[in-house]
Amino acid sequence: MPKASRKEDVLVEAPAMMEMEAGTMDASGDLPLKPAFAALVSGQAAAKVEFRRVPVPQHRMTPLKTQWLELYKPITDNLKLDMRMNLKSKKVEIKTTPQTVNHDVLQKAADFVHAFLLGFEVRDAIALLRLDDLYIECFEIKDVKTLRGEHMSRAIGRLAGKSGKTKFTIENATRTRLVLADQRIHILGSFQNIRVARDALCALIMGSPPGKVYSRLRTVCSRLAES
Repeated sequence: MPKASRKEDVLVEAPAMMEMEAGTMDASGDLPLKPAFAALVSGQAAAKVEFRRVPVPQHRMTPLKTQWLELYKPITDNLKLDMRMNLKSKKVEIKTTPQTVNHDVLQKAADFVHAFLLGFEVRDAIALLRLDDLYIECFEIKDVKTLRGEHMSRAIGRLAGKSGKTKFTIENATRTRLVLADQRIHILGSFQNIRVARDALCALIMGSPPGKVYSRLRTVCSRLAES
């Protein structure tokens, strides 16, 4: 009688073991218990340290030094975060602390510092910490229309207006804040208001007279107030 090889023994033993395991599962009918984990306490959830680093442009170093305390106090006292200025890498570093209850405030603090570095006033940028539906949109004049030389200068003049009149009118009508930084435009506000302000700015860039833009703004803003 020929000897059975080791391979055949394994093949015979495997179905037998599967049948035995199935029999025990069917006989008992009980599944293994699910692991039960205790709920995390706020102190335990904040054990992991998270960072945000916001680069500082060279031309904003002096305003940052001047108004550092106005940025530092809301972030450290109200949000319970830690903030420092890294002079070597020229970045503002924000991190969580054991006292931080909600880690979502870390991104809000980074947006607040970023808004200030874009050119917004502290009293306007601090609204990003208090409200959830505020955003910042940035675009350049060349994204709307390609202008060169004096045409670009005249477009920037149309956006600002005499003594900033056009800029202030758009801000008050749309409840937004604008920063005109050379050829870059930054808008702070809610999503719907940003869209209205952006349309008005694009119309001015394309060459529409301010009077026509004002009348269109009044119509759109009245519709927004009614809705």
